[in-house]
Formats: sequence, structure tokens, C-alpha cells
Amino acid sequence: MLAKLHDKAFDDEDWIFEIKWDGYRAIADLSKKQPLFYSRNGISFLSKFDKIAVDLENQKHRMILDGEIVAYDENGKPSFQFLQQIADNPDLALTYQVFDLLWLNGHSTEELPLIQRKELLKDALVETDLIKYCDHIQETGIDFFKQMKKMQLEGMIAKKSDSVYNENSRSSDWLKIKFNNTEEAIICGFTEPRGSREGFGALILGKYIDGKLIYSGHTGTGFNKELIHEIHKRLLKLANKNSPFENIPKTNMPATWTKPELVCEIKFSEITKDGIFRHPVFVAIREDKNPEDLNQKPKEMKAKTSTKKAETSDNDKEITVNKQKVKLTNQDKIYFPKDGITKGEVIDYYQSVSKYILPHLKNRPLSLNRFPNGIEELGFYQKDAGDSIPDWVKTTEVYSESTDKNIDYVYCNDKATLAYLNNLGCIDMNPWNSSLPDLEHPDYLVLDLDPSKKNTFDDVIETALQVNEVLKSIKIKGYCKTSGSTGIHIYIPMGGQYDFNQVKDFAHILMKQVNEKLPKLTTLERSLQKRDDKKIYLDYLQNRTGQTLASIYSIRPKEGAPVSMPLEWEELKKGLKPTDFNIHNALERIKEKGDLFKPVLGKGIDMMKALELLQDVE
Repeated sequence: MLAKLHDKAFDDEDWIFEIKWDGYRAIADLSKKQPLFYSRNGISFLSKFDKIAVDLENQKHRMILDGEIVAYDENGKPSFQFLQQIADNPDLALTYQVFDLLWLNGHSTEELPLIQRKELLKDALVETDLIKYCDHIQETGIDFFKQMKKMQLEGMIAKKSDSVYNENSRSSDWLKIKFNNTEEAIICGFTEPRGSREGFGALILGKYIDGKLIYSGHTGTGFNKELIHEIHKRLLKLANKNSPFENIPKTNMPATWTKPELVCEIKFSEITKDGIFRHPVFVAIREDKNPEDLNQKPKEMKAKTSTKKAETSDNDKEITVNKQKVKLTNQDKIYFPKDGITKGEVIDYYQSVSKYILPHLKNRPLSLNRFPNGIEELGFYQKDAGDSIPDWVKTTEVYSESTDKNIDYVYCNDKATLAYLNNLGCIDMNPWNSSLPDLEHPDYLVLDLDPSKKNTFDDVIETALQVNEVLKSIKIKGYCKTSGSTGIHIYIPMGGQYDFNQVKDFAHILMKQVNEKLPKLTTLERSLQKRDDKKIYLDYLQNRTGQTLASIYSIRPKEGAPVSMPLEWEELKKGLKPTDFNIHNALERIKEKGDLFKPVLGKGIDMMKALELLQDVE
């Protein structure tokens, strides 16, 4: 179902309003054993967006979903440009924003009212890091539209709440309302027309940056026949054999170049990092503008030549840590709305526990889990450090087989880097199991006890105690911690003696032992679709290159700001809750107990001896 363009926002109690995502429209057909994931014109997305496809396999219900694949830039803003670069950067932050349900468990839902379809969808969809339910607001479209503009999003979709789903129909029951920017551009040529169109296909646009003419896209919309004829006639008089651009752009049809003398006004949705207009639409020829009037200075030159001292708000400050100046912004921004906990409080917490957490982060590549607008807004994962990080932040290049390129990972060895990452919106810290210089041999093994929806935390505690019994039987000391969410993590020191495959296989053997002891409570079945929802998943697959878990002493982006806290085995009793340890009381406990996880970074176990003892036990 498609939406018609509408000119302005409105309020109406019979309508709902959603974010207009700037991405790829995608249908996920989960009605059969093998899922299908494809575009509006039937192109498969299964391999292109394989990570989303994997999560789709773990959905519990047979469904057909309608949604949008969205990529996010380093600031957490949806970016169509980034989405187009997925082949070059498969580690992009992505989500599949699901906004409609067309079929559920053998029954079409297309004839149901939209609001009912969305209620069914919300109940049926299993949300993951990559698959999200696209929520909506009712009635107040004008305020919602203003909020979208404030967030610099593309616009909003208005939908009649009682509308049925009409496939391949552009219905007035769905309306898209977009923000449009306008700007002048120089016409530098035109392309040959296609089909029955006469005159030209599209205008080739440019602009001057510091005196140099730079290609900035092309537009083929916004004209009628008379206007095309008039502009074409004028451009033929300006035709030039050579391109006016130093770097000649590729065009989808043969180009006729012109002298860069004619200026037009266009409206567009955004400008990419490369200076290209997105969705440009011709508005008018600007006779009152000369090309020379459009000369721009590069942004960095503007910054250098500005003599006005930058003003900082009361929410911004600059601190000096480890001899490095770290700018902290929006310190009063609420990160945990229900608890009133601010960004500044998160940064202060990490600085207060830095001497305890930093040894567990040292020299370990980090996957950055960023929530720049707090835990109830869009979050995203970022692996590649990007170009905007300060030169004092340490990074390491790691070759990725899946992308056939190096990824630049941040690692955090000091308080300054810790503050910088927290300021980016990193509420929890997610390090690798291995550390530099040898990333192929993990320092510890991780057993992740991951409960299903119907498990209680007491169930997780019972399972953890059984893990400890298995470990004690083969004379291994394990170290447990709350995940800070719903699970428990148990670590075993490895000392970098074994590679990831050896450690993973050993973890698998241990988890098999636990499963045999607790067959009614635990499972080794990874797929959510196949897993009993009353069983705890014994996850040994965290022991692979590049896998991460929240570090000890790390705040988690959950209500109550819980902290992943190491425990003594004697403390692991029924009635314990993950939220017992949080941002408010964690430091006091850590000071009292010391670093209970320090041995995890020490001498590793003798795996062969443990395996021999395991045979004797059996």
C-alpha cells in the first residue's frame, strides 16, 4: 500500500501518525519455512540484509510484515546515503521498522482496520536489536510533525485508523507529509530524454565551493512540457563541448554540457556528505541570481575564519582528563525518563568507577551501543570509529572477512576515552573477549544464561548454581555476574592460551552437562521459533571472534539503570533481582567488595586437565 503526497500536517481523531522513515520499503514473508524478504519491485533483500534476515527466522509467529529498512549515521539519524553503502559497510547500524501486518498464522489481516492490525502486530512481533515495532501517535499530527522537524527527520505518514490494506494502491487513506528545503543551484548540462519525453531528461546541477565548481546531483522532475521546451532552448545556446566539472560525473543517459551560467531554484529532502541533493525538484529559473553569487566556503574554512567565540550552554562543559580536553554536551539531557537520570549522571558514574572498569576494557575492541537521545529513543550499534573521533582516542584495525576490509575499532584505556564514549551516548560498554595484541586467543570463556519470556530470575539463579556445580566437579573456579538485564553471565579465565574455536567447543561441552542436569529448565536450541518459551537458553556461542557482552560495572540501558555486577556465589540466592545493583548504589558495593572479577584477567585454566576430569565424572 502506498501513500499520496499531502501538503501540510493536521489534527484528526480518526487518524494516526508515524515517522516517515528514509529507507528501503520491505516486505517480510514469514508464512513458510524459508522466509522471504524483498523490495516493492520484488528484489530479494535476504543476502543484502542478512543480519535482519537471521532475526526474522527467530520470530515466533508465521506472519507477513510491511516495514522499512533504515540505516543510521554516526549521530543516530536515519541516512539513506548510508543505506546505499551497505555493500561496502555491512556493519552499518540498521533496523527493520515494522509498521503493518498483512497476514498472521494462516489468516489475512488486510481487511481489518489499521489500528487493529497494529495491535496484533505489537503483540505478535518479537523485537530485537534489528527488528523494531514502528509505533504511532493518535490525533495530534501537527505537534508530531513539529517534533519530526526538530529531530531533522524526513517527515511523517498520516494513516486513517480504520483503513484496510490495499496492495499496490496509492490511497488517500495514507498520506505522506514531508519537509522540503530549497536552494539555488547552477545548471551545468542536461541528459538525453527517455521514452516519449522531449527536450531533456534531467538537469545536471552544480555549485561553487571555494571557487571550484562541484557536481551536486540532477533533477528531472518539476517541469511541464512548455517549461522543458523553454529551458532546453536556452540551454542549447549555452552548449559546450567540455564538461565544466574538473571531475566529470557519471550520468544515467548521455550528457550535453553547458556553460555554468544559468541558476535555478530547487527543493530537496537533504544534502549528502558528498554534497549531493537528495530528491531535488525543479522550482524555477532564478534570473536574479548569478552563478558567482552561489560561491560557498567549505565548512571547515568557515569555522577557521569565524572570530566570534563559541558560546556554551549551561548543559555543556569541557573537562581535562589524562591531560586531554573532553567536551561534554547536553549534560542535563534525560537518558532514563522514568528514573530522571541524566547524561551527566551517567558520565559521572563511569568516572567514579573508572579504576575498576578500565582494566576490563583495556586493549579490547568495543562495539559501541549508542543511545544519544536516551533509552526510550532510537539506539544503534556502531563498530567503525569513523573520521570524527579525536586523535587521542585509540583505535585498532581489524580485518573483517564478511566485508573484505578493515574495521577501525575504538578501545578504551583511560578516563578521557571513557568520558568521550559516554558523551556519544554509550550507556553500556561492550568489549571483546580477547585483547590486543592477540585478538585470536580470548582471555576468558563466557557462559551466557539467557531466559525466555516465561522464565523468572529465580530460574536463572537455579541454572547458574547448576553451572557452578559442574565447574566445581572438574575443579574449575567460575566467576558470575548479573547481566544487568534478565540473565546471568559466568566467566572462566583462559589466559589467552587457546583459540576461539577451542574455547567455544569447551563451552559447548560444559553447557551440555548443564542441560543434562536441568533438561526441563534449559535448552541448547538457539532459534526463538523452535525454543520452548519456558526454557533458559544456554548460550555458548558468545565465545567467537568479535562477540561482545556488557562489561562488569557497566550500566545497562534499562529502566532503573541497573549495573552488571559481579557476585560471590554465596550471594546467588532466590529473591535476588538484577535491579538490586544500579547507578545509585554500585560504587558503594564495589568499594566494599573490591574487584571480584580481577581473577578473570589472570592465569587461565588447564583445559586438557579439566576435560580429563570431566571424563572421570561421566
